[in-house]
Amino acid sequence: MSASKILFRNVSILDSTGADPYPGDVLVEDNRIASVGTVDPASARDARVIEGRGRTLMSGLCDAHTHFTWNNSADLDGLGALPVEEHLLFAIESAKTYIDSGYTMCLGAASAKDRLDVVCRDAINAGRIPGPRYLANGPEIAVTGGALVKGITKFADGPEGMRKAVRELIDIGVDQIKLSMTGEEITGTQRAEDTYFSDEETAAAVTEAHRRGKRVCAHARSAESVKMCVRHHVDVIYHASFTDAEGMEMLDANKDWVFVAPGINWLIATLYEAADFGFPQEAAEAVGYKKELDQAIEGLREMHRRGIRVLPGGDYGFAWTPHGTYARDLHHFVELLGFTPMEAILSATAWGGEIMLRPDELGKVQPGYLADLLLIDGDPLADITVLQDHSKINYIMKDGVFHKQASEATADTPPLPGSPDRNQNATA
Repeated sequence: MSASKILFRNVSILDSTGADPYPGDVLVEDNRIASVGTVDPASARDARVIEGRGRTLMSGLCDAHTHFTWNNSADLDGLGALPVEEHLLFAIESAKTYIDSGYTMCLGAASAKDRLDVVCRDAINAGRIPGPRYLANGPEIAVTGGALVKGITKFADGPEGMRKAVRELIDIGVDQIKLSMTGEEITGTQRAEDTYFSDEETAAAVTEAHRRGKRVCAHARSAESVKMCVRHHVDVIYHASFTDAEGMEMLDANKDWVFVAPGINWLIATLYEAADFGFPQEAAEAVGYKKELDQAIEGLREMHRRGIRVLPGGDYGFAWTPHGTYARDLHHFVELLGFTPMEAILSATAWGGEIMLRPDELGKVQPGYLADLLLIDGDPLADITVLQDHSKINYIMKDGVFHKQASEATADTPPLPGSPDRNQNATA
């Protein structure tokens, strides 16, 4: 048996090309997918065989709005309260939780402290800790008076201040830059429809980042901030809740390069599920979260209709949006945003490869692609919520190496969450 060859036999192949799933085999050699569908027996000689028994084989998932350092706090200020040593440990645990949940690609959306994201990314890449493929961020940049959480923010004012802040973050090793351009209603003082950045500041930050080969993402809820992002080529727009008609036309005209990651679960959970943590539904409605959710759903449905790339990633890491519940976004996409289950999966796989800048290597079950694969005991096209059940994710592979392996004895009926053998590695 060759350790470098693994054959998934008799699986339902959900390849993320948009084609319907089909029965077949998939051969992995070293860290790449060698063949899909019909596998030459000679090429599979001496391969370790995983008996699929009709289970779904699909690409690992992508979260486009990831915060390793969001520490399941019950309030915003708690995001920065941990000492750096404990905060690093939490970030390491978050990285493991992402890959435990079937997420093999993550785009960092901000770090609560300068180098935590960068250190985690480097440790993952070196094989020192488990985690997804990760593009690291630094603290979000805000102008004076525009921070959502002062303790996790890098302040800059004016074009030259922006250029300096971008250079300093690039110097610590980030993969992209985060701008915090608008408010957030839960702060009580910073309105979601307020825009704090000027055109000149946005242009300076983006130009400096792009000049140095880095992309820019932005917390942009207001109508004006979305238009500012498109005008100045912000690569990834987070939230975009109040996109107006002009902004929609701008997004449509630039959909070949722009990504939108709305963080829809944050709005839903903050409105309906934060009462136990001191923010009841009545308070959430009073400050505007019902209005924002309704407008966001309407706008996101229109973006989807127009073919603008909308990706999952729900701002997880608060007490009411805890780590490990990431696949809720996919259900919201189907139930609220007009996506079919196939479209939701494509947004989290094929488009994940695109936002990770590796569209020819990540996000599909195709020959030559990197072997980041999930073997699911269920059909996510029939029930998208199966991806929320970690016990149904029987096998998780990243870069041709198993992160999780279910025992054959429990493959047909996985153990319940919390069972002692739930995440045990076993020989297939």
